[in-house]
Amino acid sequence: MFMGEFEHSIDTKGRLIIPAKFREQLGDNFVVTRGMDGCLFGYAMPEWSALQDKLKALPVNRKDARAFVRFFYSAATECELDKQGRINIPKPLRDHAALTKQCVIVGVANRFEIWSSDRWQDFSDTAEENFDDIAENLIDFGM
Repeated sequence: MFMGEFEHSIDTKGRLIIPAKFREQLGDNFVVTRGMDGCLFGYAMPEWSALQDKLKALPVNRKDARAFVRFFYSAATECELDKQGRINIPKPLRDHAALTKQCVIVGVANRFEIWSSDRWQDFSDTAEENFDDIAENLIDFGM
């Protein structure tokens, strides 16, 4: 399970350190792709495989399903850690998440997310302001 919040900087070549705590769970290879809310999603290979099964089951005759799958897969990249525990994030993914210097890597149960520090701060501030309302709405989902 991925959890916690870690700050790291991305260099001009797109290399970003993955927290040691996450590296242990990720193994040799994992996938990073476009996420929602302007961040990137990262998945260990077993979780990526399970997600692929769900995405394959989406109805191809639904325009929104086709658009989601195309957008999600088109920038997905298999990552390997270098000796310093870094990955190279391709430019399309850096652009999607507005990654330029300071980044925040966040554990979110079965995945991790990579955010620009500014976007994370905006999201975090809004979520904190609305946390009680969000929690109340999730009661409907058995929380």
